[in-house]
Amino acid sequence: MHQVLYCLTEEHDWRLVALGGAVCLLASAAAISLFHRARATKGVGRLAWLGLDAAVSGCGIWATHFIAMLAYGPGGAGAYNIPVTILSLVFAISVTFVGLSIAVSSSRAVWIALGGAIVGSGVAAMHYTGMAALEIPARVGWIGSTVAVSVLSGIVFAALALLMAARRDDLFHALTATVLLTVGIVAHHFTAMGAVVLTPDPTLAIGGLSIPPASLSFLTASAAVAIIAIALVAALLDRRAKGELGAQQMVLDTALENMSQGLCMFDADGKIMLFNERYAAMLRRTDIALAGRLLVDVLREEEAKGEWHGDADEFFARLVADAREGRTTTDVVNRFGRSIRVVNQPMQGGGWVATFEDITEWLEAQAKISHMARHDALTSLPNRVLFHEQLEQGLRRTRSGDQLAVLCLDLDHFKDINDSLGHPIGDALLKEVGRRLTAAVGESDTVARLGGDEFAVVQIGRSEETAARSLAGRLVEIISAPYEIDDHQIVIGVSIGISLSPQDGSDPSELLKNADLALYRAKADGRGTYRFFETGMDARAQARRLLEMDLRAALQRDEFEAYYQPIRDVASGRVVAFEALLRWNHPQRGLIAPIDFIPLAEETGLILQLGEFVLRSACTDAATWPDDVDLAVNLSPVQFKNPNLIASVTAALAVSGLDARRLELEITESVLLQNSEATLTTLHELRAMGVRISLDDFGTGYSSLSYLRSFPFDKIKIDRSFVSELATREDSMAIIRAVTGLGRSLGIVTTAEGVENDVQLELLRREGCTQAQGYLFSKPRPASDVAMMLNRPRLLASA
Repeated sequence: MHQVLYCLTEEHDWRLVALGGAVCLLASAAAISLFHRARATKGVGRLAWLGLDAAVSGCGIWATHFIAMLAYGPGGAGAYNIPVTILSLVFAISVTFVGLSIAVSSSRAVWIALGGAIVGSGVAAMHYTGMAALEIPARVGWIGSTVAVSVLSGIVFAALALLMAARRDDLFHALTATVLLTVGIVAHHFTAMGAVVLTPDPTLAIGGLSIPPASLSFLTASAAVAIIAIALVAALLDRRAKGELGAQQMVLDTALENMSQGLCMFDADGKIMLFNERYAAMLRRTDIALAGRLLVDVLREEEAKGEWHGDADEFFARLVADAREGRTTTDVVNRFGRSIRVVNQPMQGGGWVATFEDITEWLEAQAKISHMARHDALTSLPNRVLFHEQLEQGLRRTRSGDQLAVLCLDLDHFKDINDSLGHPIGDALLKEVGRRLTAAVGESDTVARLGGDEFAVVQIGRSEETAARSLAGRLVEIISAPYEIDDHQIVIGVSIGISLSPQDGSDPSELLKNADLALYRAKADGRGTYRFFETGMDARAQARRLLEMDLRAALQRDEFEAYYQPIRDVASGRVVAFEALLRWNHPQRGLIAPIDFIPLAEETGLILQLGEFVLRSACTDAATWPDDVDLAVNLSPVQFKNPNLIASVTAALAVSGLDARRLELEITESVLLQNSEATLTTLHELRAMGVRISLDDFGTGYSSLSYLRSFPFDKIKIDRSFVSELATREDSMAIIRAVTGLGRSLGIVTTAEGVENDVQLELLRREGCTQAQGYLFSKPRPASDVAMMLNRPRLLASA
């Protein structure tokens, strides 16, 4: 050690020593930076970084050696053999390349240390080859123990440097590794120089292939500049690459931490390589060490806490096996009351990536959507879709000899409740009906709402028809009981159609169709009752469908015509008006009475087109009559609800040129049962135009007097049911006397319908009835007969 210190302090120029140390430090810093880059890349890129690292390291070692040799006093008198000097540089680069390659290619400490040791050996190889290139007039001897210490110091410090650099790529570890590598190179050189023993020998001559120290100083300075340039370029490249990697890492980290899903990456052995906070929070593993641990160990730890249920080893083995065989798996697991979907996707080269998504709300939404798709939103009863499914299941479950009944229910006059009291009351009524139905049926039976005010029941497991009859009778009674809804007492009936399996059908569609046919029959028979399906019902329904098709076609073929029946003044016998009545001239069936097609037209909505036709035709015909003869046109309740009614009346009057005061529109009390406020508004608008309003079929409703008070009608028409019994029933006479008296008091014209004989006409005249119409005067006739009906005082016709 004394000899080494003496050599360093007495035989070296400290300025050049400092220069050599600076070059060595710079080269070491570049070498460590390039070492990190090589470890961060793969394939050809790694090989390129290793080559650059070996060149920088080798040149740095070589430059440090010869700068230090220039600082060595005895060396200044000699020269350097060129081939051997070049060989020393080759040794420095090639041996360093081998050592760096070994250290970069493994993550195990023993291999990294071995690579560092080879780098240290390269330093020794370069140094002693470089010393062999020295030619001076003296014999060079060596102290063996000091030589061994120099070689060992280079190997140890180089190994420590690469171990430190491989631990982590940060500033502290990089600086520490740089210092250790610099110390290794410098310590080796000056310890080795302390082992030199020079014996002067003037007989030794300098060879021809030698280079003087001055020239070598130029070469080493050039080498040092090259080292610095390479190091700077490498540092810039490394900084740029690290910046890009840092930016990519930041993007990756941001993406990972802002994912709605949890993510965890495992290597081929099932060790956790990467995870985000969402994963740890979702599985409540924030208080468990995860990085670098085997998943099975984490599961065992949770199992010990009671947070994992199942065989952790078996579960882990399955995941590893699936990843090795390249299988993608999807599972739904329950954790802390949450449903989590886990997708395990295998990676190339082994391992897998697992994504974790909390699908609790999604599953609840799906269940809600599924429920909504198969249940009625208002009553929560099964809807038509679910009813069909349960009906199919019921048909499959019924054993031989068992009977299944399908009951279709329709509330009677529910539309009137909706129109008069409003939809909220109607909805509340439907809910209450659904509740009563559910409470009335058996546990194995199904109640559904098929739409609107239509319900259905499937009765299963009863072997006798009487069971269905009993249930239907009970439902009619239960549904007809009064309802108390928002301070309104509501009474409503129900009509029920029943079909039985197997006699009335063996599939859901057929059973529902037949029950619906029976329901139509129950409604036609007066409502508030039930009917079983009968074979003839299908034929009647078919006839009704054919009539509907004919009705639609008749509109296209102009088969309808307006007929007119005269209305006479009772006192003078003069025709004061004609009532327009619709007739259908069917090409095969002849003249079809209104009673056979008007109800169907109202149900199908075709009454709107028919009403438009009658209004236009009648106004056009009436415009040709004398000015003192008026026109009366009936308005259907369906037609009156049409928002275009006012426009239609205005257009008919405008096109025909008929004075509005000559038009009289007849409405029934059912029109007034609708939205009363809107109805009265429409009536007042018509009156404002000059059109007169007549209340038809007076006396057959429930609130006639209140209607007369709410709207000033121009005329009230006494229903034919009272006129036909006028001569035989005292109560009919009393009613007509009261109505005519009421008309006189209110200044309203009274017209009696259905007058067929002179006795009835005389009684009406005696009671003060204003007008009369009926077969006594004429039956309805086409427009071409109007002139005849005006000129003849009476045209008797048989009813």
